[in-house]
Amino acid sequence: MKRVYTAVMAVTAVLLLASAAQAQVTLNSVRVGAKDSIALAKFYEAAFGMWEVNRINAPGGPEIFVNFGATSEAAKANKSEPIVIMHRDSDDLKDEIPHVILNVKDMAATVAAIKAAGGSMAGDPRAFGNTGIVIGIAVDPVGNRVELIQRP
Repeated sequence: MKRVYTAVMAVTAVLLLASAAQAQVTLNSVRVGAKDSIALAKFYEAAFGMWEVNRINAPGGPEIFVNFGATSEAAKANKSEPIVIMHRDSDDLKDEIPHVILNVKDMAATVAAIKAAGGSMAGDPRAFGNTGIVIGIAVDPVGNRVELIQRP
């Protein structure tokens, strides 16, 4: 069942990317929520080496933008789209499907960093068929899922 789900998600992603390219639609950002957006931003910084690049004081709580970079300045200059961590009233999640997908170079090191920062894994990382790709699903401290993909 997991293989079927993964295959369906991969095909859907390819179709969406093709459709988006034709419609000149691009990714603006990825948004995840937490009751304590500041604490969750610290997790993403510790687990994935991200830095805060912007903060908006929105009603209910701050929205924190994080991005990749060796330093805060490098993260601010990074042209890739950020992850936006927004306030939500509860961390009681009902839907495990929507999630962030990150490429990683070293799955074992990334898993160790996630656990050290207070996250967990939804099972062990696994091979994706005979492709050489390894996929893992991390869970941040408030229950958001983060898919990890290590390519050969």
